[in-house]
This record gives sequence, C-alpha cells and structure tokens, in this order.
Amino acid sequence: MEKQAYFYGTGKRKTAIACVRLVPGSGSILVNNVPYDEHFTRLEHQRTILQPLVVTENIGKYDAIIKVTGGGVSGQAGAIAHGISRALLVADEGLRPMLHQNKLLTRDSRVKERKKAGLKRARKAPQYTKR
Repeated sequence: MEKQAYFYGTGKRKTAIACVRLVPGSGSILVNNVPYDEHFTRLEHQRTILQPLVVTENIGKYDAIIKVTGGGVSGQAGAIAHGISRALLVADEGLRPMLHQNKLLTRDSRVKERKKAGLKRARKAPQYTKR
C-alpha cells in the first residue's frame, strides 16, 4: 500500500451523489461537516453507511470526510456506502471479493420512472368506465 494523503471514491444512488475521502485515522465520519449520526438520525441509515467498513473490518482505521448532495435521506445513505466501498478499493484492492460478495460495489440503478402521456403517473391509468 502506497503512502497517500487520502483515498477517494464517488458513490451514487437515485439522484444523490457522495464524494468520499478516506484518511487513515481514528474512525470519525463527517457528512457535510457534521457527524454522521447527527445528519442521519435513523439507525437503519447509520448501519447502511457503516456496512462497507464493518464487512472489511476497517472500522476505526479510517476517518471519512464526505460531501453529499441531492436525493433524500435513504438515497444519500446508499450513495455514501457506495462511495466508501469505492474508496476502500483504492486503499486496498484485496478487499474487492468481500465488497463484491456483499453487493457493495454495484451501483443501484433503480430510479423513479417517468410519467407517461395519458396516464396519471408512470403506470396508473385513469379509471375506465364502460357506460
């Protein structure tokens, strides 16, 4: 492993984009200059963010400085997890099988479907009346 100032990774989920910098340190995670547990109050989102670090047993080894924009809370948490996974790969390529096995490297491509003409939403049609 080369000596670098930080390891960088970009993660995306729905319309959220997270830029992640991993710096060797004590394990603090800052999201938009705020501790992650203040930015994400639900335990489910906090677990999502920590999952790549827990799976690779790197919790407490890196400080994460994260800038996240767009999307909602769940999309942002997913984007951060994706970004952390990519940054961990830059730090150590040997983590790829573990991250891939836990589906942390795949970009979740599901996005909101567009509304179609003549329909009320993407797929909901107006009520049909026979007479």
